[in-house]
Amino acid sequence: MKIALVSTYVPFLHGGARNIVEWLQAMLERQGHSVERVYLPQMDAPELLFKQLMAFRWIDLDAADRVICFRPSAHLISHRCKIVWFIHHIRAYYDLWDSPYGLADNAKNRGVRDALCRVDTAALTEASAIFTNSRVVSNRLKKYNNISSEVLYPPVYQSDRFHCTEFSDEIVCICRLEPHKRQDLLIEAMQYTKTPVRLRLSGVGSGEAYAGALVQKIRALKLANRIVLENRWISEEEKVKQLASCLAAAYLPFDEDSYGYPSVEASHAAKPILTTSDSGGVLELVSNGLNGYVVEPTAKALAEAMDRLYLDRHKTVQMGKNAVNQLESLNISWHHVLNRLLA
Repeated sequence: MKIALVSTYVPFLHGGARNIVEWLQAMLERQGHSVERVYLPQMDAPELLFKQLMAFRWIDLDAADRVICFRPSAHLISHRCKIVWFIHHIRAYYDLWDSPYGLADNAKNRGVRDALCRVDTAALTEASAIFTNSRVVSNRLKKYNNISSEVLYPPVYQSDRFHCTEFSDEIVCICRLEPHKRQDLLIEAMQYTKTPVRLRLSGVGSGEAYAGALVQKIRALKLANRIVLENRWISEEEKVKQLASCLAAAYLPFDEDSYGYPSVEASHAAKPILTTSDSGGVLELVSNGLNGYVVEPTAKALAEAMDRLYLDRHKTVQMGKNAVNQLESLNISWHHVLNRLLA
């Protein structure tokens, strides 16, 4: 089958939105399909938004037997067999509208929001099938666009790379350095811990301001001897090594679209996940006390959980084992993904 994978990207920024496309391509080609990957750049600036939407209506992929669309606004493409694996809206106009991460509530932005919702709804109703990457996103599609969908959890590539060798004194957080990922909250928590637990942060953001603020916070709290901040994308080999030896993984985004690859990678490495009660889709994977800790999004609550991970190693190890089982219980596998997308 000839399959086109269609998505958008933010130039020079890498993350999970690209992984889901590239990893699916590898799996489809392994099955013998012919795959083309089509990306267009997209920025969420209001003055650019509808020009970018129109670009997808002009793309002709009639040579493909089916197209699979991912990040917005790839679902605007027109095709006789359009499958949507919807991973999020342009969130500033949807679920983040009334949050600190949303846009100014003025007449211009309200007009853009209303028009965008109409356009998204019309394009999505053209699809032969609509999947999402989490219950959170399915609920948003129903709430904002009155569209039903099926949850299809995205796996990670070559999950058998991940393994467990030990439980050290270090909690790792491997993801983009962005305000809504809240690495600053983890740093603040470290000042309240009572054990020698350590923290390692790795990743790159869309700008340098947040990373710089994190460095300043570490210095101001005099935590440089207990926190490592690597403002870079670590290699896959480094990631595997860090997850194999760490105490646990932390991932506490604000109202995330899905459970996030960092959570799944940690689970494959048999490590528990530390997250917060407002982390969104992460809570579809992490259950408090089962395969990690879910705490209130405060520095002191996180510090207490960090100390528990350090002190009760038997519980920590058991939660890591449960994390592996949780993946199977949610049917997170490429076999299931391919069966549904190609049905």
